[in-house]
Amino acid sequence: MDVKTTFLDDILKEEVYVSQPEGFVNADKLDHVYILDKALYGLKQAPRAWYEVLSKFLVKSGVSKGKIDTTLFIKKEKGDIILIQIYVDDIIFGSANPKYRKNFSALMVSRFQMSLMGEMNFFLGLQVRQFSTRIFINQAKEIYDILRKFKMKNCTTIATPMAPGTKIRADLNEKAVDLRTYRGMIGSLMYLVTSRPDIMFATCLCARYQAKPRESHLSTMKRIFRYLRRTADLGLWYPKDT
Repeated sequence: MDVKTTFLDDILKEEVYVSQPEGFVNADKLDHVYILDKALYGLKQAPRAWYEVLSKFLVKSGVSKGKIDTTLFIKKEKGDIILIQIYVDDIIFGSANPKYRKNFSALMVSRFQMSLMGEMNFFLGLQVRQFSTRIFINQAKEIYDILRKFKMKNCTTIATPMAPGTKIRADLNEKAVDLRTYRGMIGSLMYLVTSRPDIMFATCLCARYQAKPRESHLSTMKRIFRYLRRTADLGLWYPKDT
């Protein structure tokens, strides 16, 4: 579900002022400003204020906040469970009990203006396919976007993310490579490990050399990209009841 006019629900704890917006200018008081009663889009405080409003509402409604991930909320009752994940104004939720899903939808609609988007199939770069007996998650679209971004869309493919016995060293005698590009590639790969644990080791090895990357480090990382192009459709299967 998606929350409409999210930040307009937020009560600000500190004083925030804005200049008179177009259409609301008082010609007799041009040197005056407005004090905000609630948040507006674009304020740095807005996401935090929205989270406080939403979390207080959920906790008051009997939902428990996660201790490690505070954007994850859980409710258990009579052996059933509902999980609710918050990402600013986007909310994903699920339960094996259809009654829980309906009750949660009704609860949110009673307090906020909501758009119910239906079954999740795409969220924060994750592609989700749901079947009666299993769920499949992968990031194929994200991989193709990254390959295009770093001009490796047509690169030759390879069967493994790293050659056996590969050793990387911080050889300062080697030619340096562009720091910004290298770090950008590392960041992109770190995002992909959400659904691709097979590249975790190789990615973390390359990430050690972000301070002063050399040609050998870049070459090792490009091999991961070549492997991803060959295996873009790999992902995680979650079978039912196992």
